[in-house]
Amino acid sequence: MTHPVRTQWIDIAPGFAGYLALPPAGHGPGLVLFQEIFGVNEHIQGVAQQYALAGFVVLAPDVFWREAPKVELGYEGEDWNRAIALMKAYPTEEALSDIAQTVKVLRGRPEVGGRKVGALGYCMGGRLAIPYAADNPEVRAIVLNYPSIREEQPNEFRPRLGFDTVKELKCATLVIWGGKDTISPLPMQQRVIAGLMSNGQPLEYHFYHDAAHGFMSMEGENHHADITHRLWPITTDFLERYVAEA
Repeated sequence: MTHPVRTQWIDIAPGFAGYLALPPAGHGPGLVLFQEIFGVNEHIQGVAQQYALAGFVVLAPDVFWREAPKVELGYEGEDWNRAIALMKAYPTEEALSDIAQTVKVLRGRPEVGGRKVGALGYCMGGRLAIPYAADNPEVRAIVLNYPSIREEQPNEFRPRLGFDTVKELKCATLVIWGGKDTISPLPMQQRVIAGLMSNGQPLEYHFYHDAAHGFMSMEGENHHADITHRLWPITTDFLERYVAEA
């Protein structure tokens, strides 16, 4: 039996690839999917296929392409250590360039037809989506799944910090966090939400007291299947309203 979703790796730029998932209809609104720190692994590929099945043309850029092309890492041991090292070596400047190229390629595909797009990010991916969406009106809406926003000072790798940059967003935002998130604990979450509330754009915030960081990944130790299941219609409804119907 043929799977209704077609997937393939495509070239975004020389040496820089992305995982593309096409919906059963063959066309639809575009959605950029930003990975965690573990590469475009089985979890992210599965997420891409899930959203494609819901009608979106999904492109997940392989953002670690300079250091480890198409790397797929697990969630513990040496894979964890390698993921942390790759994340620390990935400056925001390179990320914004990669995102810009990804959005250009996605919007330029005939399946999307030049329409504006949405963005969906997990952990590091949520953090990286913020500055790009703040500067680029072609992003209609973003979904931030436990974005890894920390209490830190600006530096050469992160000159713009999420808790400030959210104030500059010009699109609708859905943000999802857990009460047991130790990367972005509750005081930081409250700071980010206050910034989002100040930007004048539509905001939806979902907080789950018992959820820890990374709770949507089936491979991770913090996976919370019930909450993940409940969030699916919330997320797809948000994207359909702000991206698909735009």
